Amino acid sequence: MRPVTVTVGPLATASANNICLSQSPTAAFTLNGALVTSGVATLDTPRRVLFTAAANESAKTITIVGTDWNYAPQTEVITGPNATTGYTNMDFRTVTSITISAASAGAITVGTNTIASSMWVCLDSYALGQVAIQCTATGTVNYTVQQTLQDPNNPAVGLAPYQVVWINTSDSSAVGATASIQTNYGYAPLFARVTLNSGTGSVSAVFSQLGSSTH
Repeated sequence: MRPVTVTVGPLATASANNICLSQSPTAAFTLNGALVTSGVATLDTPRRVLFTAAANESAKTITIVGTDWNYAPQTEVITGPNATTGYTNMDFRTVTSITISAASAGAITVGTNTIASSMWVCLDSYALGQVAIQCTATGTVNYTVQQTLQDPNNPAVGLAPYQVVWINTSDSSAVGATASIQTNYGYAPLFARVTLNSGTGSVSAVFSQLGSSTH
């Protein structure tokens, strides 16, 4: 495979209610935050969706429907927060609907936080395993290189994309990094990504698997 470059950030300022203003939904949330036009919330860039609950909503599930990095349909189900905040595992480019499995116990707002991940990089399981990685940081950032061996595209596994477990790289310099770095994998995971934990800048990451062509 050729070297693959992905970028995450910069993110617009986070807001706890730019998708849904404070409300106590019985089923469907009303999308009425600052990012909403004609019933659709359009985020500045694909990023996590944040829920802030005033009461214990942990006995309920919340379903978020929208689109991903490529504008493909995307759905995620999360457990309601217990008088705290919670956010999606996936990054949403748009949000078209949010529903809760039972009436909320208290007010909930929906918005964005400071977290987002790059697009997934699919490594070649038939090529040599070593992978060189360069992360170039611009501005103020805190980011982590992550990988997984789980495949949501395999129907035998029965795993939704939002259920994939991502593991931080074993290189501590690439966990909570704040500057440009080079690191590597001694093996090729199935997927890799870079997660922006916080900051107003961006990170561009190049994944180059051994034997890749640069031409």
